[in-house]
Amino acid sequence: MTASGVRGSKAVLLALLAGGLSVFAFAPFGMFPVAWLTLFALAWLLNRTARPRDGFLLGFAWGFGAFLAGISWLFVALNRYGGMPVPLAALAIALFCAYLALYPAFAAALFVRLRSGGVVLQAALFAALWVAAEGLRGWVFTGFPWLSIGYSQTPPSPLAGWLPVLGVYGVGGLLAFVAALAAFAPWRRLREVLPAAALLGVLMVAGLTLGRVTWTQPDGEPVRVALVQTNIAQELKWRPEHVRDWLELNLNLSDVPDADLVVLPESTLPMLADNLPAGYVETLASRAAAYDADLLFGVFLRDAQGRVFNATASLGASPAQSYAKRHLVPFGEYSPPLFGWFYELASIPMSDQTPGPAGQPPLQLAGQRIAINICYEDLFGRELLYALPEASLMLNVSNLAWYGHSFAQPQHLQIARVRALETGRPMLRATNTGMTAVVQPDGTVTHALPQFERGVLRAEVRGHVGLTPYARWGDWLTFALAALGLALALRVRRRG
Repeated sequence: MTASGVRGSKAVLLALLAGGLSVFAFAPFGMFPVAWLTLFALAWLLNRTARPRDGFLLGFAWGFGAFLAGISWLFVALNRYGGMPVPLAALAIALFCAYLALYPAFAAALFVRLRSGGVVLQAALFAALWVAAEGLRGWVFTGFPWLSIGYSQTPPSPLAGWLPVLGVYGVGGLLAFVAALAAFAPWRRLREVLPAAALLGVLMVAGLTLGRVTWTQPDGEPVRVALVQTNIAQELKWRPEHVRDWLELNLNLSDVPDADLVVLPESTLPMLADNLPAGYVETLASRAAAYDADLLFGVFLRDAQGRVFNATASLGASPAQSYAKRHLVPFGEYSPPLFGWFYELASIPMSDQTPGPAGQPPLQLAGQRIAINICYEDLFGRELLYALPEASLMLNVSNLAWYGHSFAQPQHLQIARVRALETGRPMLRATNTGMTAVVQPDGTVTHALPQFERGVLRAEVRGHVGLTPYARWGDWLTFALAALGLALALRVRRRG
């Protein structure tokens, strides 16, 4: 395919289709080889492209297809629950996907502009630029790293063993490197293909070997946990006439006498703690203490300055403690500058929140040191590392009812699996509508409740101690390797 052909519709449509198909690599489909195939298609197209602007078009088409297919569930939040008219909600989603597509677009354009050297060096450049694009997407404007390609490589992918070492961005870089090697290799010249094929094999075998390594160890006695899934419909949750129903529901579901730790989901009490009925908190506290247990529940807290925090608070046998969400969702939990008009089009309750302070210590509950993260926060792997090595368990509380019956719930559980692998800690999840689950440090899901069903998930878990390489280094090793690949490519290009 020539450069002029790339400017036509066929190559761009192929890139768009390849990006759209990438959704099948992620949960709930879990077809992890598809991620390799879609990146292979993009690299193959770029290898036949001569001009950076054509590379930009291909990268943009790939990204737009990937995000439109992968996060289309945002439409449900804006239209069905946010009250935004269908045309405006569709336009908002399209513009957001177009913004996200700029990252692979610029990576593709830079690749076409800077490529030089042999197959391995060009593949390293492609991978380095991919890592840079995904890293920036997870940081700029507070970041949106959902659908980072490395999330698709949970077990049984042979690359999953790299997650405790390089994290999700590093695995995404390896995936891009492997795809580019295959796309750039001159398969008709066997002698030139053999080194690339050998390198592919080494990466796969190394991933399988690393997957057998136990980076952290169980510590202490098992803890009996009860993770509550309330299944409160989003369209009813904030209606004043139903508040008493939700308070009684939470009171009943949290009555678990044979648990050491009971967890209710994010914002399970849809109001400020100041406005709870007299005696409600005391009832929860006295009952948990009578069971010699601890209870965690999601609620909104307000400080002396009137600032509102999305928080989870504890009651029961241990001293009362709380955690306030640090990484807020733009347009959902706060308004970015110059975007006040957005709230004139959408109706979103509790949308003027304040981020919690950095460095909040793990909560000391049920004999464990529990690092809390609320909903969207578990997308940011490096931000969870502050709690290590002190934390023995990770706990996510979420409310994904905003997104209805969609890919959001299984995709979020897959993100939790990656966090468990990166940290070497069990990840507990208590959610409103799903997916409430227990994830082990090796990324396996050992307990889970069906989506959109009310219930209590009971399990025994053990805290873990020790550090994975990723927990020690964070993303620095991955970014250093990406910088090295970029520097080598630039050096070879300067030498002509």
